[in-house]
Amino acid sequence: MKKMTILTLVILLGISLFVHFLYFGHPMETVFDEVHFGGFVSGYFTGKYFFDIHPPLGKLLISGMGYLGEVNPVQNFETIGREYLDSGYLWLRLLPTLAGVFLPLIIYLLARRLRFSQLGATLAGLFVIFENSILTQSRFILLDSFLLLFGFAGLLFYLIGRDRGKIGWFILSALSLGLAISVKWTGGSFLLLVGLIELFYLLKTRPHFGRWLRQIILFGAIPFIVYSGTFAIHFALLPNSGPGDAFMGPAFQKTLKGSLYERDQTIDPINFWHKFTELNIQMFQANQNLTAEHPYSSTWETWPFMGRTIFYWLGSPDVPDSQNLEKVRQPRIYLVGNPIIYWASTLGIILLLGLSFLRSKIYFKNPRATWIIISGFLINFIPFLFIGRVMFLYHYMSALIFTILALVYILDCLEKNRKVVFASCIIVAIAFFSFFAPLSYGTPLSSEQFRQRIWLPSWE
Repeated sequence: MKKMTILTLVILLGISLFVHFLYFGHPMETVFDEVHFGGFVSGYFTGKYFFDIHPPLGKLLISGMGYLGEVNPVQNFETIGREYLDSGYLWLRLLPTLAGVFLPLIIYLLARRLRFSQLGATLAGLFVIFENSILTQSRFILLDSFLLLFGFAGLLFYLIGRDRGKIGWFILSALSLGLAISVKWTGGSFLLLVGLIELFYLLKTRPHFGRWLRQIILFGAIPFIVYSGTFAIHFALLPNSGPGDAFMGPAFQKTLKGSLYERDQTIDPINFWHKFTELNIQMFQANQNLTAEHPYSSTWETWPFMGRTIFYWLGSPDVPDSQNLEKVRQPRIYLVGNPIIYWASTLGIILLLGLSFLRSKIYFKNPRATWIIISGFLINFIPFLFIGRVMFLYHYMSALIFTILALVYILDCLEKNRKVVFASCIIVAIAFFSFFAPLSYGTPLSSEQFRQRIWLPSWE
C-alpha cells in the first residue's frame, strides 16, 4: 500500500472517529428502533426466545459487545425516551458506531479500486463521513451500519481479487457478503451485484468449467455457511420459551425449555435445519405483513429527494419554566441527510445514467467504474419498487452511497480547476453538515432554530 494511501486512511480515520464519537452516548435514553433491537439483545442475556424479521448477526454482534461490558440484562427498552439504568448501553452502541467509523475508509479504498483519483477517492470518503443520515444511523443500537460496512467491504474485496487474481480475496469477499446478508436480507443486493460482475467476466473470458465451479462454490456456499451459522448461534443462545414462541409451530416450540409443548409426547422433535427453514419462512411472511402505516414511513420515489425524514427522539426542554417559548431550547434527533450531498448525489446518478446511455466520453474514460456504480445503484434501489411492506428513508442508504460515488466520479472527470472544485465541495458539505448536526447529535435548538432546519413540510 502506497504511503499516500496510508496517510489518507489515517486522516479519514481521525476525522471519522471525531465525527462519530462526538456526543457518544447522548442521549442516555432509548432512541427510535432501540426499542426493538435493545429488547432483542436482552433476549440473548436471558435466553428467552424472541422473534425478529431480520437475521441474527447484527443483534449477535451487539449482544456480544454487551456481554464483554457486563451489560445489565434487565434494562427496559419498551418505549422511546426511557432513561437507561446505567452506562451499560454504551457498550451496545459501540459496535454500530465503530462500523460507521470504518465505512468511509472502505468507500475510499473502493473508489481507488474503481480508479478514482486520489482526490476523488478522498472526497468520496469525506462525503460519507459528513452525510448526516448515515452518521445518525450508526450512533445507536441499530443494524444498518453493519450492513453497509460488510456489503461494501465484500464488493471491495471482490474487486481486489478480480484485479490480482488471488483466491484469498474472493474468500474474504464471500465471507463479507455472507455477513451482510446475515444482518439484513437487503444485504443480498451486494451478493447479486458481485454475482453479475463475476458473470460478466466469466462470459467475457470463457474459462474452463473448473473456474466456473470454483466461483459458484465460493459465492454460493460460503455466504450460505455464514448465514446458517449465525442461526445456529442464535438457537444455541435462546434455549428457553419466550415472547417469540407464538410465531413458531408446536414442533419448534417443543425444542424450547418451559414451552407449552416441551413435554408433549405426541410431537416429534425437529432438527436444526427444520428450525432454520421454519424461522426463515416466518421471517419472510412477517416482512410481507408489515403493511400498517407509520407516521414517518416513506415510499421509494421520495428517497432520492429526501422527501420524508424520521423523527427519532425528543428530549426534555432545557428551560421548562420559561414563559417565553421562543427561548426554550429542546433537543431532537431526526434521521435527516445532508441536503447538499443528498440532492447533488441524486443529480450525479441521473447525469451518469444519461451520459452512459449517450456513450459520452465520461463513460469511456472508466467504463468499469461507470457500470459498477450504475448497477450497484439500480440493484439497491429497483427492488423496493416491488415491496409492499412499510418502508423508511434508511432503506435507501446503500443506494445513496452509490449515488455519492456517481457524483464524485463525474467531478473526478473534470479537466479544469479540479482542486478548486473539490475544495469547494468539501467546505460546502461540512457547512451543511454542521448546520444540520444538532438534529443528528440531539443538541438543543430553539423552536426558531428548529424551523430553520425543516426545509420541507414533509420533514417534520
